[in-house]
Amino acid sequence: MSTPSYFKWISFAMVAIFLSGCGSLTVLDPQGPVAAEQKGLITLSIWFMVFIVLVVFVMLTIMLVKYRDRGNNDNYDPSIEGSHKLELTWTIIPIIIVTILSVPTVITIYNLEEAPVIEGAEVQEEPLEIHATSVNWKWIFSYPDEGIETVNYVNIPVDRPVLFRLTSADSMASFWIPQLGGQKYSMSGMETELFLAADQIGNFEGRNANFTGEGFAEQRFTVNSMTSDSYDDWVEEAQTEFPPLTEEEYAHLMVPGHAAEMTFSSTHLEFVNHVYDATYSLDKRAELGYEALNPHSREGKAFEMPYLTQPIDVDQRYDVELEDE
Repeated sequence: MSTPSYFKWISFAMVAIFLSGCGSLTVLDPQGPVAAEQKGLITLSIWFMVFIVLVVFVMLTIMLVKYRDRGNNDNYDPSIEGSHKLELTWTIIPIIIVTILSVPTVITIYNLEEAPVIEGAEVQEEPLEIHATSVNWKWIFSYPDEGIETVNYVNIPVDRPVLFRLTSADSMASFWIPQLGGQKYSMSGMETELFLAADQIGNFEGRNANFTGEGFAEQRFTVNSMTSDSYDDWVEEAQTEFPPLTEEEYAHLMVPGHAAEMTFSSTHLEFVNHVYDATYSLDKRAELGYEALNPHSREGKAFEMPYLTQPIDVDQRYDVELEDE
């Protein structure tokens, strides 16, 4: 006995729902004005496209029913001239669709190139400036005004715009905090700017959204949004209770691998800015004995990806030593 077709479709739908996962869709869970504006644009696009799909399916159904073969084709003449009205219609309608989607998209893109407006704030504060540097496979955050540097986490005050200045020490990465806003690329020898803000206190996950090799999946960081008083307390604690970052320690952060969360009372901007020195990480890796290897080669398989913790062992080397067979 054959399985009814409707049962097959129901089973397929259930499997698709199961495979889609049960986690929350963070892109549509905005925790800041930038993400909220982008959610509005995404929602508008989705519903508009759903409307278009429904119209197409309704018209398809009408065509199939109205013009189906009824066995009486006496009046059917396939050699007819094209309809100018139809040709104009299916030319103008796509133009209208693209225009409706383009106008709000362009407006939103230009709005997001400026510091977001914090609703309810009596005075709009100047954006907090943070330099975000990607390096395989970790994130380094520098607070130039506060003289603080963190690894794999970043603290920001709630209800204050943040200007992230993005660059990379090696591979091109994508800086993305889904609940606070869309992504932008970080590139070696270049700097891009991204305005974000949080209007809720909490912890948000950030990541690299651009595949960069073996350790890409774990290139994540935590964003801690806190009150202004808590942020000021953290700044004071970081400036007084944590050691400064030395160039020797920073050189080890340039070696591909992972790292725990770290805090320093100075920044690498005092001795290097990757915007102007694109080969700095390559030079430091060579000094420490690291050599890029094919992961499928004997040498590549023997290389153990480092996991750095604070304090960083500045005497560590990254040469590959092969055992004789």
